[in-house]
This record gives sequence, structure tokens and C-alpha cells, in this order.
Amino acid sequence: MKTGKSVFLAVAVMLFCAVSVYGQDTREFEERKAALEKEIEMLDRQLAENASRSRSELSRLSLVRAKIAGSKALIQASDRQIRRYSDDIYLTQRKINRLNAKLDTLSEFYAGLIRNAYKNRDAKVWYMYILASDDMGQAFRRYSYFKNMSAQARVQADNIRKTREELEGQKTHLRKLKAEAEALRAERQDELAALQKSEKVAAGIVAQLKKNRSKYLKELAAKKKQVEALDKEIKRIIEEAMKEASEGKKGRETVDYKLADEFSKNKGKLPWPAQGPVVDRFGQHYHPVFTNVKLPFNNGISIALPKGTEVDAVFNGVVKQIVVMPGYNQCVLVEHGTYFTFYCKLKTTAVKPGDKVRTGQKIGTVDTINGETQLHFQIWQGSKPQNPESWLRRR
Repeated sequence: MKTGKSVFLAVAVMLFCAVSVYGQDTREFEERKAALEKEIEMLDRQLAENASRSRSELSRLSLVRAKIAGSKALIQASDRQIRRYSDDIYLTQRKINRLNAKLDTLSEFYAGLIRNAYKNRDAKVWYMYILASDDMGQAFRRYSYFKNMSAQARVQADNIRKTREELEGQKTHLRKLKAEAEALRAERQDELAALQKSEKVAAGIVAQLKKNRSKYLKELAAKKKQVEALDKEIKRIIEEAMKEASEGKKGRETVDYKLADEFSKNKGKLPWPAQGPVVDRFGQHYHPVFTNVKLPFNNGISIALPKGTEVDAVFNGVVKQIVVMPGYNQCVLVEHGTYFTFYCKLKTTAVKPGDKVRTGQKIGTVDTINGETQLHFQIWQGSKPQNPESWLRRR
């Protein structure tokens, strides 16, 4: 009996864990799906708003390809969830089959009890059968048999009722799973159609770029000058800040190494300055169409955002400087000991040089420049640019 209880408890725990894991997977899928759909919607809105004003087909191509990447991620997430539905449907069907078999066995046993009870329905027959016993032990056993027969019938009837209820519950669960799976498959078809449409748009932009190669390479050269000017100014500000700290100029204290250490310990955990899809990533990249043409090295990332989005500080620090740069409008530079964060392409700022800022505090609002509403964000460790996505928490 003890062993049976242990097995029952083990099975119950396993079933509970399976349900918990499935529920967690479903929640994670729904959250991931909602985030991806929000990003795709944001990119759609930006593409629609900027279509008539953007002068850069390369930027438009970046937005479309970011949307394609989001659509592919959404389809992959849907595929994984559909597989989970299929697995759960299979397991539920097996459970239904086992319950049906159990119900047949219980029903057969119950029918036997009822037949025996019917045969012995006359109380006189019971008494005569008991009195005809060879000894007291046999008489007691026969008495117990008749006494327990009706009780067993009631227990079996109750078992049948519970099994039927469980069976109906599993059938309802199965119908729900099948309906959800079918709905998700339909959504996936819509997502696939949207992806194919985006890929067609991207192909059209690529064709346009190829047709006007000289024009777009001229735009690229102008963009390169803006990037180089920004990088040069950032390096100058950092070098000046570090020199002042080391020499104690202008009454500055030494570098806040404690703050720098706290910043360092939060690698991979920093909050995003604003929520949106990354449309331009850190590092060296080549032109997506003219593959032998190097793009300017990107010391940060660009995040597509809705108009007027608030931009927040990613960590405690001190506002070092606010500069205005061609192509980037206002840039707020925040110092965190030996680390620096830069928030560019701002329309308005909510801080001034010398202000102490806290994690999550508003820095300013994003601007729309040449039809693009994007935040350009950088992180530096001393004079070395860092990949911001390695420092920001995963989404």
C-alpha cells in the first residue's frame, strides 16, 4: 500500500510539473509574440510615416530588413508553439484512450456486481445461504460478502462517475488545444504572407539602389563624414574627461572607480534606454547591396522608436556634456566612472551638464531626422567602444 501511494504521488508530481512547464512555455510564447508584434507594428508605422520624407533608401532597407527579421522570429516562435500543441494533443489523446479503457473495465466490473446483487435480491436467500454455512468463519465471510456487495457497487459507481468526469474534462481540453492550434496555424499563414510581402518590398528597394548606385554612394559618403565627426567628438570628450580626472583639473575629484565597478557588474543587466527594435548594430558592416563597399564602423546601435518616445538613463551617473552634431541633433553624454553612455538623435533634453542622473531617469525625447525616428546609443569603456547589446538585458 505504501509503495502504491509513493507511485501515485510521484505520478502526481510529474503531471503537476508537466502542466507547470507547459503553462510557463505558453506564457513565454505569448510574451515573446506580443513583443515581436509590437516591434513589427512600430517598424510598419515608421515606414509609413517616413516613406514620403526619408531621403535614404539604405535606411528604408534597414527598416524593412529589421521587419523581415522580426517576422521570421515570430514565425519561428509560432512553429515552436504549434509543435508544443501537437505534443500536448498527442499526450491528451493517449490519456483519453487510457481513461476509455479504464471506464470499460470499471463498467464491466460494476455490471457484474449488479448482476450478483440482482440474483441475491431476496433477503431470505441471503439468510438461508448464511445459515447453511459449515462453520462460524464461513458464515461470517458470507455475511460480509452480502454486506459489502452494495457498498462495493456504490464505490464502483462513484469511480465510474469520476472517470467519466475526468474523461469529459480531457475531451474539453483536447478540443480547446485543437482550436488554439488551428488558430495559431492560421496566424502563422498571415505572418508568412506578411513576410513574403516585406521581402518583395526589400527586393524593390535593392533594385532601386542598384539602379542609382552613384547617387546612393554619394549619400553614403556624406553619412560617413557625420559618423566620423561624431566619433571624433566623443573621443575628444572622453579623453578630456579622463585627463581632467587624472590631473585634478577644474576642481574635479578622481575617477569614481566604485561607480565604474558597479557599472561593470551590471553587464548584461542594464535596462534599455527605450523599447524598440534594433535596426543598426554595433561593428563593421558592408553595404547590403554593394557588398564590396564598407559602411562606416558603428560604435553603437540604432533603435527605431515612435515619435516623441522618452529616452532614459541606463545607469547612475553624471551628465558630462550635451553636444549638437550634424545628423545626430542633440547628444547627451553621461559619465559612470571609467564608463560613458551616449544618447544621440534627441529632440529635447531633460538634463544639463553636471546633473546627477539615476537609472531610469528621463534624459530626453527622440527626434525625427531626415524621416527617421531613431535613438543612436553608445557605451564606452574608457576610449574603447563597447557593443551595447552585450551590456543591455536580453529581451
